[in-house]
Amino acid sequence: MAVVSWKEILLLTGLVVGCYWNSLSCGFVFDDVSAILDNKDLRPSTPLRNLFLNDFWGTPMAEERSHKSYRPLTVLTFRLNYLFSELSAASYHLLNVVLHAVVCLLFLRVCRLFLDKTFSLVAALLFAVHPIHTEAVTGVVGRAELLSSIFLLAAFLAYTKSTGADHSIVWAPIALTVVLVAAATLCKEQGITVVGICCVHEVFVAQGFTLPLLLETLRQVLQGKDGFPYAVLQTLLKLIVLVISTLLLVIIRVQVIQSQLPVFTRFDNPAAVSLTPTRQLTFNYLLPVNAWLLLNPSELCCDWTMGTIPLVESLLDLRNLATVMFYTFLGLLAYHSLRYRHSSAKTVIMALSLIVLPFIPASNLFFPVGFVVAERVLYVPSMGFCVLVAHGFKIISHKEHLRKISWLMIGVLLTTHAVKTFNRNWDWESEYTLFTSALKVNKNNAKLWNNVGHALENQNNYGRALRYFLQATRVQPDDIGAHMNVGRTYKNLNKSREAEDAYLVAKSLMPQVIPGKKYATRVAPNHLNVYINLANLIRANESRLEEADQLYRQAISMRPDFKQAYISRGELLLKMNKLTEARDAYLRALELDRTNADLWYNLAIVNIEMKDPSEALKNFDHALELSPRHKLALFNSALLMQESGEPKFWPEANRRFLAYVEEDPEDANGYFNLGMLAMDANENAAAERWMRKAIGLQAGFRSALFNLALLYSQSKREIDALPVLDELLHHHPEHIKGLILKGDILMNHKKDTHGAKACFERILSMDPTNVQGKHNLCVVYFEERDLPRAERCLEETLALAPNEEYVRRHLSIVRSKMAAMSAAGRPLTTAQGATVTSEEEEKPKRVKEAAEEVAEGKKEERGTSALGKGAGVEKNARKSSTETLRGVDMDKSESLDSSQSDKRTKGKSTKEIKDIEKKRAAALKRLEEIERILSGD
Repeated sequence: MAVVSWKEILLLTGLVVGCYWNSLSCGFVFDDVSAILDNKDLRPSTPLRNLFLNDFWGTPMAEERSHKSYRPLTVLTFRLNYLFSELSAASYHLLNVVLHAVVCLLFLRVCRLFLDKTFSLVAALLFAVHPIHTEAVTGVVGRAELLSSIFLLAAFLAYTKSTGADHSIVWAPIALTVVLVAAATLCKEQGITVVGICCVHEVFVAQGFTLPLLLETLRQVLQGKDGFPYAVLQTLLKLIVLVISTLLLVIIRVQVIQSQLPVFTRFDNPAAVSLTPTRQLTFNYLLPVNAWLLLNPSELCCDWTMGTIPLVESLLDLRNLATVMFYTFLGLLAYHSLRYRHSSAKTVIMALSLIVLPFIPASNLFFPVGFVVAERVLYVPSMGFCVLVAHGFKIISHKEHLRKISWLMIGVLLTTHAVKTFNRNWDWESEYTLFTSALKVNKNNAKLWNNVGHALENQNNYGRALRYFLQATRVQPDDIGAHMNVGRTYKNLNKSREAEDAYLVAKSLMPQVIPGKKYATRVAPNHLNVYINLANLIRANESRLEEADQLYRQAISMRPDFKQAYISRGELLLKMNKLTEARDAYLRALELDRTNADLWYNLAIVNIEMKDPSEALKNFDHALELSPRHKLALFNSALLMQESGEPKFWPEANRRFLAYVEEDPEDANGYFNLGMLAMDANENAAAERWMRKAIGLQAGFRSALFNLALLYSQSKREIDALPVLDELLHHHPEHIKGLILKGDILMNHKKDTHGAKACFERILSMDPTNVQGKHNLCVVYFEERDLPRAERCLEETLALAPNEEYVRRHLSIVRSKMAAMSAAGRPLTTAQGATVTSEEEEKPKRVKEAAEEVAEGKKEERGTSALGKGAGVEKNARKSSTETLRGVDMDKSESLDSSQSDKRTKGKSTKEIKDIEKKRAAALKRLEEIERILSGD
């Protein structure tokens, strides 16, 4: 066997790079979204063992919605990509191009077994540029084909060395073959078919049997005329080892999928649910369709499901002629290759084995698969096709008068294929370009119309998306997913009535429950989301909450293991304040999936509502054990620790807030809460830095501005607080606590009674019953020496708050002062702006309830919990294979305003209450001091 030269390596590699370099600019499209973007198994936080427990899409193999595609080695390479470049699509595409080049080189080595140096290179060149490979190479999920092909070819090459020079068995290559077959199967299921290719090679190439000779040998053995020849015994022994190892792999594979086939719908593969003879006629017709794609790859399509290929429902259908012609041609080739022993026959039989055997698992002939035609599954069969073309070219070129024309034809073929491949790569640039290119080939596939709609929907172009979704319902009126897409888009367009109508149409298309028959086996799991989406829509109406709950319960009754129904129902029950039932719903969901961090998070929220913070913290910790970078769990668990008032929790709360801002550095709330923690710990410099960071990220951040001003005030930097308060009141003119703090600073530190008076009057204009503002205005009147007005003001304040003893005492002080001044014959009022004596200036300064009230720990609320909203269900999946549902959402942009209801932060902590009591006691002491001073005046 001739080795591959450096020139050939450079030629093939250069050709692959020339054809596929533009794929590096493509993004993640179609199935890449589910396998890469939505697959948690790629994240370093996911244990490696999960790769061997979940399917290709990250779904546990035990779940019915799993596609049973067990390809852990392929997912491992995705994870390595993620480790080096996270979700940079270019690195994933680059590795695919490299792997395709490796396959081409291995394929050249294999071709050297059957073809001479020149024509084996022709076969490899044709394989390198064939346009049918764009889906396998440019589509990232096609890596399963590439990796499986590498191990498949390597296994075959290893097996060819299992016969020694003296025709003895060499066991090391056979053992290596078994290992490589297992690796190929762990990359993609069809890898196991290399065992059949090895068997064909052993019998018809290595041992040189023809079919007549093989039958004659078997006849003689069975008749007892002759024993098994030694060579035959050796062959049988090797084949038995291969077959046993294959059976073991099959048994393991069946155990992995738990003896269950995936659930496919009639939309994925219409012929699979058709009756005889439609099913058989259609599946057999698909064989010449695939052959035609290899012969003429001019019209390629990323999705051949649904109505792409109409069913062959009658023997009189003319398409049956194509099936007959295909089988006739295939039979003639097989007859030629099996009847003769010359090298040409051996080449043809190996080419046929490469075409037929790897295609069998995807042929639908023995068991249904989730597609009608898929171009990527032709990656390995195209190797046999390229060998046949190169062999035919060899025969023609040996004819003198056809040599030049044959070389010209092969040159044109390679050039046109290379150009087609290069141009086809651009179709995979984005989902919009991919699916619009597919619609040019096939307009009868509703899934393509849906997917173009999804692409436009991702661009927030809901109007155009709706037109494509509606067209999908016209192309396939019974497509449940299309009607769900229409409903979701109407909802995005704020047309709730139309959205509900669309969901009801989708619901009416669902199979009805048949007594005694398991519902889940007759419907794709993602179609059950119509109940979730409809319930999520109508529960926005407070009067229809029970109706929404009924829909959730209906989904659960149809499918007791429908996890998302429990999640969404838990959120609804929480909204209905049925906390015990909500907790039970989440616990039931956790029985189905204890590895879901979002479920633990939602359960923690329920615990908070049930006033059980310790249990909530435990469940937050469960969520973080499963997903250490779970943003919502980090934020809310830290918030819970912070609100506990227990200093022992502060370091861990600080660590979690720091982790949160590392995950979401643009969210001002994380920095704000770090500032609040620093304030609690009296780390004023750090608190100021974090508050400034929060304000820098979110201009007009109400809570951060107020607490920064309060920090300055408590740190004896009242003058620094004024510009912060001005900014706060510029954005929030109605902020009463900000007005109180500003008025206090103006009155007691700037001696600006006019400015303070304006602040308090502004409060009363917004809330005439505000006791704090009213009292402080009375203090201003006292400062201005307008005692009668101060007396009237305090009387009005006392009427508003008759139980406030300090107001009563202040009124008594003012009246005593007025009586003393009257007795001394002094006027009870002074001219506006007159200067008072130093003794009189001191007295009212101490009567500053505003400052005391602000100092009583009245910091702005720190944050809110985020209750799950179930929004994930609304995002209907493009493909039935993947439906990722979080069931949680958070909108903290308003969560920090005191005007927002916040059950978690409504009450003060024990520490805060103690601080308030201490400050109230200090205020009372000051009031007693004022009384003594006034009494002595």
